[in-house]
Amino acid sequence: MNVKFLNPFVSAAHEILSHEMHESIQRGDLHLENGSYQTDDVTVIISLVGAVDGTVFYSMSKEVAVGLASVLMGEKFASLDRLAQSGIAELGNVITGQASMKLAAAGFESNISTPSLIIGKGATISTLEFPRLIVPLTTSIGALTIHLALREGIQQNLKTPQLEIPKVDLKDK
Repeated sequence: MNVKFLNPFVSAAHEILSHEMHESIQRGDLHLENGSYQTDDVTVIISLVGAVDGTVFYSMSKEVAVGLASVLMGEKFASLDRLAQSGIAELGNVITGQASMKLAAAGFESNISTPSLIIGKGATISTLEFPRLIVPLTTSIGALTIHLALREGIQQNLKTPQLEIPKVDLKDK
């Protein structure tokens, strides 16, 4: 994976979590993993397509998900109900959106998918030939791990064609 794709995600996650939680977020040691990804209790999945292709996983325990949803949404959740799930999915969406804007500013414009949420530990997800860069983050609530399975996309140098709209003189009609 291209290291240029790492910093936008680490920076976006740090900015958003630090701002929303009013605390410093710690990053652990990065490492690379090949092979299938095993989901944690809660996993947000978002895909990127364009100059950067691949998938991002945001992985956490159920307790961390409930705690983060409570802090981010300003409401105490006792369980990971639908509203808390929506908050966690949106957290992944906001981090990925911010990272994609940073990537675009560096010349790697990509579109992101809507987030999907997997609830339940142990599901196997293959990223096929994409190795995953693991970014562990620690908050006062607990650990959140970002898995980046990204590569430079084939659409990097493609531009959207501009449509020419013919001028029509309405006086003649």
